[in-house]
Amino acid sequence: MKTFILAASAAALAIAASAGIATAQSRDTIQIAGSSTVLPFASIVAEEFGNAFPEFKTPVVGSGGSGGGLRQFCEGTGENTIDIANSSRRIRAGEVEACNAAGVNDILEVQIGYDGIVFAVSADKADFALEPVHVFKAIAAQVPVDGEMVANTYTNWNEIDPSLPDQPIAMAIPASNHGTREVFEERVLHAGCEAAELPEMEEEAMEEACVALRQDVVIEIAGDYTETLARLQSNPDTVGVFGLSFYDQNRDTLKVATMSGVTPSLETIASGEYPVSRPLYFYVKGEHIGVIPGLEEYVAFFLSDQMAGAGGALEAAGMIPAPEEETAEVQSRFDAKEAITADQL
Repeated sequence: MKTFILAASAAALAIAASAGIATAQSRDTIQIAGSSTVLPFASIVAEEFGNAFPEFKTPVVGSGGSGGGLRQFCEGTGENTIDIANSSRRIRAGEVEACNAAGVNDILEVQIGYDGIVFAVSADKADFALEPVHVFKAIAAQVPVDGEMVANTYTNWNEIDPSLPDQPIAMAIPASNHGTREVFEERVLHAGCEAAELPEMEEEAMEEACVALRQDVVIEIAGDYTETLARLQSNPDTVGVFGLSFYDQNRDTLKVATMSGVTPSLETIASGEYPVSRPLYFYVKGEHIGVIPGLEEYVAFFLSDQMAGAGGALEAAGMIPAPEEETAEVQSRFDAKEAITADQL
């Protein structure tokens, strides 16, 4: 009797563990969410995929930011969980661990190309030649003065550096739910913080000083770049943070700033010359391959020359293509189902 109970319990556990995968079989449309930067590229691919592969339904692509998409991705397996998370940053070790804890172990990383983060103002405003330290001093909650940290009282950009415009400081930056925010902090705020030569302090206090922002001149945008653009339109003095692709699509109304003397462009980002750029990714739930129709085909189509290659549809939309050999390696790793682990990050 005891043997029967143990066997029944084991069977029940096995059924429970596979229940999520089994229920996924009733869904036949790829579900995608995540980065607002990757959103327009994924939407183009999804539409073209639906046209090119009539045997599959057109994937459904949503936004929610990189962090939000990865949280959904890591909720588990089954028809009520998404298949792909778009991200404008690499997945973090803690996110992989959260995925694993929820039964998502086959996390397949696909790097699709590059994007650049740009600082832009309304087209009729003066030119900005920015350095990371300028941005830090404009929006940090506290700045160093005579060896001490004091409340930031800068009101105009030219007070920070005479070479900057005599324009009131106002910035619209991505909120913490966007991958753009992480790159903004890493490549701009931390770099500017270091250049500002803060007085000595504990490491934790230093980290806080580098990213704590004043509230009187900073607007954090939780939505997509159209919301940032709307902020510039309502307050023309605003400097906004955008993806390069969005700026390219709105050149008639926006003027881009240089950063460390480099103008952001497809060429300067692909070469690494422009300092504020990042690779773009999406993550595929390996457990859903063979269950949700079309996942492998979608990945191959996304990475094809027609879509992600030089001269492809995504370059026309503003994404910087990765070198051919890099894309081939990404496809090879995906085909081999090489899952990413927390130890790799």
